[in-house]
Amino acid sequence: MSELYLSDKIGQDDIPTEPIRKGFGKGLKQAGDDDIRVVALCADLTESTQMHLFRDAHPERFVEVGVAEQNLVTVASGMAAMGKIPFASSYAAFSPGRNWEQIRTTVCINDRPVKIAGSHAGVSVGPDGATHQMLEDIALMRALPNMIVIAPGDSVEAEKATLAIAKNDKPSYIRLAREASAVFTTPLTPFEIGTAYVLHEGHDVTLLGTGLMTYECLLAARQLEKEGISVEVVHVPTIKPLDERTVLSSLRKTGRGITVEEAQIAGGFGSAVAELVSEQMPTPLKRIGLQDRFGESGKPAELFAHFGLDADSIAASTREFIQSTPQYHQK
Repeated sequence: MSELYLSDKIGQDDIPTEPIRKGFGKGLKQAGDDDIRVVALCADLTESTQMHLFRDAHPERFVEVGVAEQNLVTVASGMAAMGKIPFASSYAAFSPGRNWEQIRTTVCINDRPVKIAGSHAGVSVGPDGATHQMLEDIALMRALPNMIVIAPGDSVEAEKATLAIAKNDKPSYIRLAREASAVFTTPLTPFEIGTAYVLHEGHDVTLLGTGLMTYECLLAARQLEKEGISVEVVHVPTIKPLDERTVLSSLRKTGRGITVEEAQIAGGFGSAVAELVSEQMPTPLKRIGLQDRFGESGKPAELFAHFGLDADSIAASTREFIQSTPQYHQK
């Protein structure tokens, strides 16, 4: 395994925290500094999505479309057709939640390099409740041909991912969380679109996490290690295209796996992994996420515990899984 340069504060109470969306804002501003073709469009949520950093630095390349999400991506697609690199931001509940058809028709069918930032995704939105806790976006976006889907693990990785999609010449979706979360990577930690990373090696079971859930997987692995359970943790920031080699290599090693996502498991990240293993290397797999239900209002930590997404719940699910499911190693 290559050197990953992770934070030395993992598992400690004083680990730095920052909203993932802030990393997006920093990355977008830098992308605009680097390339005059980068433009930004927002649907009346400029500060909330951290797009104000770009707006203040490059006001001549910023467009406020108002509360008009269908128009947001349609205008962005037109700008892409004219050689621009548009970033379009809103809450994920509204984009892609409200404008999926426009994304499909004007962006993906034409393979336009529009970058869609869906902020405030997942139950970690907290007290805003079910209407604003977008849980279906992974399924919606990964079903679209030509679309890249990325769920960064923290703000530092979000900044890197934003800079990367500014250069990839493809339709891209980046999933952003609202609340401050642990910054477990560093500026030296590698990030590449389409690459997954083994963050903790083990041999009894693989935990595959994406977005905020990767850090919870790391904490769960530390808990289980004290009990003599060896857990491999794989961080999968790019959901599409999936890093098949790294995922299959880890599952081949451990013989069973668990996916963890802050989203609906139907059609989401866990489904992507399940599709992969069923076709290429049948392996016992459990999916942790929202089980065919909507979110609720509450504090993010309360909701993580309620829906089984915090480290303690993931550790408990892992114990049950390895007790009931033998490792499967192909000959």
